[in-house]
Amino acid sequence: MAQPVLRVDDLVVRYGGRRGGTTVIDGVSFELEAGETLSLVGESGSGKTTIGRAVLGLAPVSGGSISFRGETISDLPRARRRKVARDIQVVFQDPYSSLNPSMTVESILVEPLTATGTSRRRERVRGLLDAVGLPADAGDRYPREFSGGQRQRIAIARALALDPAVIICDEPTSALDVTTQARVLALLKDLQRETGVAYLFISHDLGVVNQVSDRIAVLHRGAIVEIGKAGDISTAPRHPYTRRLQMAAPVADPEKQRLRRARRLRLASEEPPPPGDLDERTGPMDPR
Repeated sequence: MAQPVLRVDDLVVRYGGRRGGTTVIDGVSFELEAGETLSLVGESGSGKTTIGRAVLGLAPVSGGSISFRGETISDLPRARRRKVARDIQVVFQDPYSSLNPSMTVESILVEPLTATGTSRRRERVRGLLDAVGLPADAGDRYPREFSGGQRQRIAIARALALDPAVIICDEPTSALDVTTQARVLALLKDLQRETGVAYLFISHDLGVVNQVSDRIAVLHRGAIVEIGKAGDISTAPRHPYTRRLQMAAPVADPEKQRLRRARRLRLASEEPPPPGDLDERTGPMDPR
């Protein structure tokens, strides 16, 4: 059996405090195969973004381990971590703040190539723009000259620049309208087929992750409550929390929405809600 490209074992993330700190992630384990999309889904405060930050080395790993291609990366020295970083890239949520407004698109895309000594940079930039469906002259323009969906395409091109094995997609479509969202999701799937990149896709919307995922892990209060194939999670969720997320996903069809509301009311009468406030912030950072 092939070795997973990314493996997380019993991950614990804890932020300090006067009384021993706050545990944000508690014993999370999963594997990500090459060319696969595994989605982490849950409401705000569930811990999904914190897991992504831990994989990127931006959140403290208090327990457990994170491995990339069999090598433990959760405790690497900074110099070695920088080398691994080229293989694990990220697309952030907000396409308006994730791009430097003072740089042209070409400069944004050339920057990671220059840092790693990549040759034929201009040719690589043209190829990246073409891959994400932007014209060649886009390189001479600034991020402010593009729409939100186009800016996110630029961010995706930047993530692809170094041919990474894994891209962490942190709510990459939540700031976009429905039509643009669908186009960006389709682009991500097309790029995955062409490059074989694996996605760790982070979202609060079970409806969105159903469109892109091979497998889905459902997070609640820093722990995985259900994980499985996307088709199984979307059609036959086992955990009450997953069913509540499914009921919360927006549906355009009025009749389906009416039936969903009726089912939601029935579930509410049959199952007690989870303890505490689902939107509670439990640490000094937003542990989504």
